[in-house]
Amino acid sequence: MNSQTLIEVQNLTKHFPVGAGLFGVGDDVVRAVDGVSFTIRRGETFGLVGESGCGKSTTGRCILRLIEPTSGEVYFQGEDLLSIASNGLRRLRRDMQIIFQDPYSSLNPRMTVGQIVEEPLTIHRIADRGERRARAAELLRLVGLEPEHSSRYPHEFSGGQRQRIGIARALALNPKFIVCDEPVSALDVSVQAQVVNLLQDLQEQLGLTYLFISHGLSVVEHISNRVGIMYLGKLVETASSDEIFHNPLHPYTRALLSAIPVPDPERRRERLHLAGDVPTAIAPPSGCRFRTRCPIAEPRCAEEEPQLVEVSHDHFVACMVVAPDKKK
Repeated sequence: MNSQTLIEVQNLTKHFPVGAGLFGVGDDVVRAVDGVSFTIRRGETFGLVGESGCGKSTTGRCILRLIEPTSGEVYFQGEDLLSIASNGLRRLRRDMQIIFQDPYSSLNPRMTVGQIVEEPLTIHRIADRGERRARAAELLRLVGLEPEHSSRYPHEFSGGQRQRIGIARALALNPKFIVCDEPVSALDVSVQAQVVNLLQDLQEQLGLTYLFISHGLSVVEHISNRVGIMYLGKLVETASSDEIFHNPLHPYTRALLSAIPVPDPERRRERLHLAGDVPTAIAPPSGCRFRTRCPIAEPRCAEEEPQLVEVSHDHFVACMVVAPDKKK
């Protein structure tokens, strides 16, 4: 593993069994994540993008082992996370945290803000009660709230403020890596910008590394250093943010980017419309999973599954038409 790599994911897979009825268990599985590999470098933001149901949130939760993967490898600072017993994970929980999508349902309505922010410290038995309160006050200031808010409850705050509370809780243990699971998708557009700017400021101040999961392409472009595009449990393209947004190669990436609104009435972006609906993850198409909706699909796309191929420096594409495997 490169010394600059904090997270390395290799062939990560998560299949969910599908029951056949009240008393039986079927043989089918939902292939939510199916052989995903990527790395996240120290201090960067890796954006993970795709349509709803493509497996991006499941990927983030498998990395943290909030969901147990079916197979694959995940390394954090060179340590194999999936080989660690559940009781040994407690030590690593301090370094890896998550910010959830819904800032209301992820906060306990029966706890005060102070109790919510202090909870990680209490669980890990860090500091005494007075020091935990002082730390909570410090964290609230850090995310743009006042220490006086400690005695209030989540329902007394706006959506943006609640997400700031969630961010403060995630920072309580001084983590190195945070999974941001669609942290702004439930917020108004103006508030989204404030929260994204806060995350960037905190990253610069604290040296954080993010996996930023979102279906909002404009937000991902603004915050990410590198981007991975997911479709039906597979990565189809990864590259730097500039490369993805200015030189997309995979037809699915191009279709996604063509849907971004242009804030200029004099300009029009040619919209690429995809045929049909996203296939089911229970029985994905043979070969390339995107071929049933792809405008440039060829007969061979049904026969062989494309692999991620490096077409230029740090730009990988899984498409046999636009990026044939040079090894063959």
